[in-house]
Amino acid sequence: MGSILIKNILLDGQPRNVLIEGKRFKSLSAAAGAVAQTVIDGTGKALLPGLYNMHTHAAMTLMRGYGDDTPLERWLEDYIWPYEAQLSSEDFHRGYELANREMAETGTVFFNDMYFSLEEAIDVVAKSGLRAALGLVVLDGHTHSIGPEVLDFLKTWKDPTGGRIRFTLAPHSIYTVSGAKLVRIARAARENGLPIHMHLAETRTEVSNCIRDHGMRPVAYLDSLGLLGPDIILAHCVHVNEEEADILAERQVTIVHCPCSNMKLGSGIFPYEHLIKAGCRITLGTDGASSSNNLDLREAMKFAALLSKVSASPDLLSASAVLEWATVRAAEAFGIDGGVIAEGKLADGILVDLNNVKMQPCYNLVSNFVYSADSSCIAGVLCDGKLIYQR
Repeated sequence: MGSILIKNILLDGQPRNVLIEGKRFKSLSAAAGAVAQTVIDGTGKALLPGLYNMHTHAAMTLMRGYGDDTPLERWLEDYIWPYEAQLSSEDFHRGYELANREMAETGTVFFNDMYFSLEEAIDVVAKSGLRAALGLVVLDGHTHSIGPEVLDFLKTWKDPTGGRIRFTLAPHSIYTVSGAKLVRIARAARENGLPIHMHLAETRTEVSNCIRDHGMRPVAYLDSLGLLGPDIILAHCVHVNEEEADILAERQVTIVHCPCSNMKLGSGIFPYEHLIKAGCRITLGTDGASSSNNLDLREAMKFAALLSKVSASPDLLSASAVLEWATVRAAEAFGIDGGVIAEGKLADGILVDLNNVKMQPCYNLVSNFVYSADSSCIAGVLCDGKLIYQR
């Protein structure tokens, strides 16, 4: 069992010696003479929780800057789906490598993915040191959509990472997967103990088409199919009204807000007031690098907080609250015993360089990290008790 001692690092406003043993924080106030296999000098640095990116299409790093400045429906139909149909397993592997490296270097320790070529994703995540929930994607008519045989694969699969990899069933959306198939997917997911991860209410077109085809809005439609519950993760939820917000809160659904992608695709403004007032479980995601152009979740935190102020009120979403969306709320959604810096919790964290000009002066560490920092402020990243990135 490995051990790390981080000496003299700022935590809760005080310099501390933080001891990690195995995968967990052993002590946040270790003696100066504590012994560990690896010693890190934390002088001039602060320790914050690692970030959890709750909605990605990781290997879409291959399409960064491709199909820019187009609305969602045309972006998918004219650019993304034709491009994806040509990708090989080697292409996917390279895309996953780029994504895992970018996320580690920008402070992300976990990502909830919805993409293709499962074996390539597993191989890259195992080597990267990150945590991941890999989606088994169902998308009618798509070349790389999975079939029922993948569940047989999961029954015999052996995790090479000691618990860093998990899976979801990931039907793309209500407009690419039929209602009957969604019901079958939900049944299979629950029989196999898998969360469900999908897009919902991303655009006005999706809502109007759902009303046309099913006589109800997307949230009510999914509820009528029996999909809504604590085990479902819904990305975007841009076009949700007060009544729908109450349903999502009552069903304890996890919502993933993707502010950069929503703005770039012109999808609309997240209904902060409705969802926060209803008490919804909200987390953050970047979406793929083709619709947000990077996988930097810290940047998504800043945009989420700023957009809430423009669309609602300056005090609706604080820096500390949006950091919780990006850390502990996401960890809770997946039952991961982390997302906070606390003794006994999984040792995921970010070493922040306080000497970086973007962190000075430091009246409020969290405020600086959310509103001022960039990736150059990240001196190191810990995941599962290992230092997976160091600047």
